[in-house]
Amino acid sequence: MRKTYHRRKPDANEKKYRTNEQITAPEVRVIDDEGNHIGLLTIAEALAKAKEFEFDLVEIEPTANPPVCKIIDSGKFQYEQEKQKRKAKAKQKQTETKGVRLSLRIGAHDIEVRMQQAKKFLEQGNEVKVEMVLRGRERGHTEHAKEIIKSFIAGLDKDHGVVLTWDNKIQIQGGRLHAIIGLKRA
Repeated sequence: MRKTYHRRKPDANEKKYRTNEQITAPEVRVIDDEGNHIGLLTIAEALAKAKEFEFDLVEIEPTANPPVCKIIDSGKFQYEQEKQKRKAKAKQKQTETKGVRLSLRIGAHDIEVRMQQAKKFLEQGNEVKVEMVLRGRERGHTEHAKEIIKSFIAGLDKDHGVVLTWDNKIQIQGGRLHAIIGLKRA
């Protein structure tokens, strides 16, 4: 039996930098490793200049007319680009949807405990999915279930300024009711 290997698909947003002989433009604008402008050179002259500095010629702006190339160490340049990408990814805030489940016969104290959980989730910057599953004969009481969810959201709204984030209504799918809430953005 043959083993199959899957190659990682390249990211569509990932920028590819051409180096040395990969550059196809006949004339390029050249910048040295310190950021000084050298001038407009043919590709052969630019490659000779890069060899003189003992570095690589990297096309950093291929869409410019003529393309902009920099004389730098390509390995170091790619490392710096990866480092910047990792920093940007770390700064992104990922929001999660946390769940709070209610029931039709839930007690007042249990609602209070679920509210504390939901407040904690909202303060952490997450969305909260308030969910209620109706079983058997409970399915005949969807209006009562909606009222419980609305009162739960109203209790959170007093303290935190909560807003429904998904179509601004409570969704009903079979015997399952849910609403996704989040903090109001200023």
